[in-house]
Amino acid sequence: MIKKFLYLEWKAFIRSASFGTNLAFNIFMGLLVILYAALLLGAGIAVFYGLKERHLDPLHEVNKYLAYYFLIGIAMRLVMQKIPVLNIRPLLVLPIKKVLMVNFSLGKTVLSAPNLLQAFFFLPFSIILLVEGYEVLGVIFWHLSMMALVYSNNFLNIILNNKDNLFVIFLGIAAVLGGFQYYEIFNITDYTVVFFDGLFASKGLFFVPLTILIGLYYYTFNYFKSELYLDAGLSTKQEIAKTENLTWLNQFGSLGTFLKNDIKLIKRNKRSRNTIFMSFLFLFYGIIFFKEHSHQPAVMNIFAGIFVSGGFLFTFGQFVPSWDSAYYQLMMTQNISYKGYLNSKWWLVVIATLISTILASFYLYFGWQVYLTIVVGAIYNIGVNSHLVLLGGAYTKTPIDLASSKGAFGDKKAFNVNTMLISLPKLLLPVLLYWAGSSLMNANLGLVFVAIAGVLGFAFRDKVFSLIEKIYRTEKYKTIDAYKQKA
Repeated sequence: MIKKFLYLEWKAFIRSASFGTNLAFNIFMGLLVILYAALLLGAGIAVFYGLKERHLDPLHEVNKYLAYYFLIGIAMRLVMQKIPVLNIRPLLVLPIKKVLMVNFSLGKTVLSAPNLLQAFFFLPFSIILLVEGYEVLGVIFWHLSMMALVYSNNFLNIILNNKDNLFVIFLGIAAVLGGFQYYEIFNITDYTVVFFDGLFASKGLFFVPLTILIGLYYYTFNYFKSELYLDAGLSTKQEIAKTENLTWLNQFGSLGTFLKNDIKLIKRNKRSRNTIFMSFLFLFYGIIFFKEHSHQPAVMNIFAGIFVSGGFLFTFGQFVPSWDSAYYQLMMTQNISYKGYLNSKWWLVVIATLISTILASFYLYFGWQVYLTIVVGAIYNIGVNSHLVLLGGAYTKTPIDLASSKGAFGDKKAFNVNTMLISLPKLLLPVLLYWAGSSLMNANLGLVFVAIAGVLGFAFRDKVFSLIEKIYRTEKYKTIDAYKQKA
């Protein structure tokens, strides 16, 4: 039966309307996985010898921070890891045991990239421990414990998959604990390191993570098995609609109508609400580049400035018009102006960019030059990138499940040559302009060049919108057809 499931998965893949895109995406992701595997393999070796050169016990030092590793790990999984599932509904009328369906679906998660990649760190690190004379049985039980905890995170992610805001909670806990440790108020690692060191020293302690793993698998299995009915877990969830008039937007005519629709969409749906939180996280991206004694090249400052002010633009804007995919066909039967529709999305992105720029004023702590870089990045986002994300939307035919909180960073159907080429000017052009100005004179001239590009983009906004509108009309029926596809 497992062979039959694999056969059905293969047929679903090659018969999909987006087969070419899926194939290109999987090849790209395969190469990316190989790259990360190589990096983690090197990290597993480098960490040991790097700590040893400082006359520290590598195993003890790694054990110190494993609590943060697994805590942040589950937070990342909640946002980024999708749960592989079977198309179960058609199978329920066949004489197939539900036990097999659930086991196969859960087994797919075991072989997912986030789990396998972590082995590329722990495996070489464990081998080096053996080569360097650490006790063989201790290393084996420690390594098995690490993999048990990795897979415990995997099944915990499945259990918590439909819960809102848990990413914020887990990341917040890690941030608070890290802050307490940094300011020497309370050090959680003083307590957790005892447990992780014990996994090496006391062989019997291995049964703690093993028991956790078995318990989580058993709970997950029974939960999904109990929900495997059309009138239970597989039924469509209906929510009570809430009425919001937002009458103050009526003064803006048709633009106000579109804006009301977008505001309601963002407030009412998991996926769109997620973009607000991700936009907020983007505000802190610049700390990596602007902090004192940063090792980043100076030319990357404008790169950071664009990301700090453009969080909403990149998370929400890149999926226009996919946010409306559920009712896009209905919209196209109405007397709706494409230009008015795109104009409303543009204003939404612009308003969010301005708000982000104001909220980013805390970067004044790093100096006026840093905040000026963020302001210039905002000008470029409004004048150039706002148009590029709308243009890219004409080719990003990705139907979005608004009830799902997954995929905040993107989707495989967004990966195509057109969107990739359109994405290049978003980041590379301002970096090149900044570099050119800095090379000719100084960083201020680089900022002037980037700002001029943004101002020119805004000045030619009407002509650019006319071009984008034509492309949307050309792609209209392809987009409608793509939104009908479920895979």
